[in-house]
Amino acid sequence: MSNRQPIRILRNWTIIAALVALGLGAGAAYALTKTPHYESSTQLYASVRADGAATDELVQGTTLTRQMVTSYVDVVGTALVLDPVIEEMRLTETVAALATRVTASTPPDTVLLNIAVTDEDPVMASQITDLIAANLVEVVQNQLERPDVQSGMSAVQLTVTNPAVVATTPSSPDVPLHIVIGGLIGLVAGIVLAVLRTVLDSCVRTLRDVERLSERPVLGSIVRDADAKNNPLLVQADPSSARAESYRTLRTNLQSAVDDVTCRTIVVTSAEPCDDKSLTAVNLAIALAETGARVALVDADLRQPRIAEHMGITDGIGLTSVLTEQTAITDALQKWGKNNLYVLPSGPLPQNPSELLDSGSLERVFTPLEEYFDFVVVDAPPLLSVTDAAVLGRKARGVVLVAAADTTTKPDLSDAIHSLETAGVELLGFVVTGVSGKRTIGYGGASSARRMQPTSTDQPVSLVPQGEASGPRRRGNAVTTD
Repeated sequence: MSNRQPIRILRNWTIIAALVALGLGAGAAYALTKTPHYESSTQLYASVRADGAATDELVQGTTLTRQMVTSYVDVVGTALVLDPVIEEMRLTETVAALATRVTASTPPDTVLLNIAVTDEDPVMASQITDLIAANLVEVVQNQLERPDVQSGMSAVQLTVTNPAVVATTPSSPDVPLHIVIGGLIGLVAGIVLAVLRTVLDSCVRTLRDVERLSERPVLGSIVRDADAKNNPLLVQADPSSARAESYRTLRTNLQSAVDDVTCRTIVVTSAEPCDDKSLTAVNLAIALAETGARVALVDADLRQPRIAEHMGITDGIGLTSVLTEQTAITDALQKWGKNNLYVLPSGPLPQNPSELLDSGSLERVFTPLEEYFDFVVVDAPPLLSVTDAAVLGRKARGVVLVAAADTTTKPDLSDAIHSLETAGVELLGFVVTGVSGKRTIGYGGASSARRMQPTSTDQPVSLVPQGEASGPRRRGNAVTTD
């Protein structure tokens, strides 16, 4: 167990608290459903008649009495004592059944004999106790220890010192005890469950979980936002939110990772679906465009495209139209927002996405985009579902792998990393989405964000300024048109 696992175990305090509460409730319910039983008890004193006996004889008699009282304890539960009780009280149970409700004991080094009886009726318990005591006296003095012929009296005398009284409170069930036991069982069960959940948990929970799987850095951690599906474009719609600041941090780290290279085509993918890879690609592109850079956002997920839906644009023509040479890339790109952000949607979905992407036609897409734009952000399908992301990654600067906290499993993420290594694709780093806001850089609170609409959704925007056939060219890191 690592040094941080006890802390992670304690984060399951809600489970532990819930099971403790459940245990307390179960203990109370169990106690309250049990039929109350009442206990009555009596005490007898045993002695040996020793008229005119010497001191040493008295000592021997006392020792003998102590030994005999121990034997009387076993006699209490026999038919010799209990049969008359059953007959007189008209009980329907057997001697063995009655004996289970009768207890007899003798304190060490004494000549005292304690008898207790439990019953659902406190009066019945008291009556049975007195009858057992009376029968035991009769059996001992007249049958077991036969009376002396001359005196007609037994050498052993049993005397009732504390007659049975009617109990006013039940002896069982002990409600507080059952509640405490239930709570302790719930506590143990909660701790065991929390430990098992932590030790056997395969999901990515923290940034450290991702760092243990690879030497590549975590480029960004995106704060959890329950309304992200309804308002995905928070970088521009709600720029002061913690989630928007998370994407700006990702932007800064990614710029540092690719600052010294010419090719800045970045493929964004994940291990499995539902890891927020498309939202990450969209907001990363918007954040990059905020810096004044020219950015192209390409939806290369030709199976379940999401970019057009998130950006609010049409996808009648797009990447597939360019790959099949039905449309020029300048006609398929659509300008979005006020910054230099252009979007290339997926276009009509093909029947053979993998073959289309691996056909060599990608050069007609990436080459002009890399010439015209500072950054090209490509949204690719999940790595473990299809091979498309690996194909796209070989044409790009590298891949950013998105993992969703509490959703992506560590085995899946490890398999995705291995898939990239096998394909010879460089892994730039990771983005962990859905993490706690306390672990990310951000400021401001959540607010009602509205989805930003593109400047135009009907007409594609040409990258080539009017009157210039060759299009824009790069000067350093900026795209100019002279």
